[in-house]
Amino acid sequence: MLVNKVTKDTLDKILALQIVVAWAGEGVCDPKRLDWWRTDLIDENGGGDLLQRLFPKTHQWASLQAVRQAAIQQDRRKRLDMAKPDAVRTLFFWGFSVDEQLTERLAFHKQSGAKPLDVLPFLLDIYQPFSQADFEEAISIPQQKVDFKVVPSGREIFGEMLKALDECAKKLAFALLPIVESYPMPFYRVEEQ
Repeated sequence: MLVNKVTKDTLDKILALQIVVAWAGEGVCDPKRLDWWRTDLIDENGGGDLLQRLFPKTHQWASLQAVRQAAIQQDRRKRLDMAKPDAVRTLFFWGFSVDEQLTERLAFHKQSGAKPLDVLPFLLDIYQPFSQADFEEAISIPQQKVDFKVVPSGREIFGEMLKALDECAKKLAFALLPIVESYPMPFYRVEEQ
């Protein structure tokens, strides 16, 4: 599946969703959030403090990058349990071309000197206390439903993957609902080329 260059706006929307989900998935923080991965990388009383001391100018971006990477690793572990792990698309795995563009866009923001809340369209403030109800509302799509079936590796979404990647990302995030004890990894199957 050849993907052309994705717009900056679309990349920013996907990054914002990835980061919000990655932040919500942290479990070592106090109080813990969803506990899908064993990290505490954003809170200023947790890993965020260490990153601030290590990277005074870019600490916010460094913590977002690190928590996003933790989510990507968990997603990868679940995908590798599948027969064809590269033949799916998840919120944290879009295929090489798009994933590379997301990484480059995050690096651009990190080097820009801008604050994350000023440049990414976050659905909620990740620097405020976590509320599962607020998170669920933020990732919900009003008057819509996502049909999926639960399979051993995650939640397989029915139907074709949407062409608009930012809309697809919203649907993948929405398919995290209902919240369960471990990361449910919503995914689309894609045709192999």
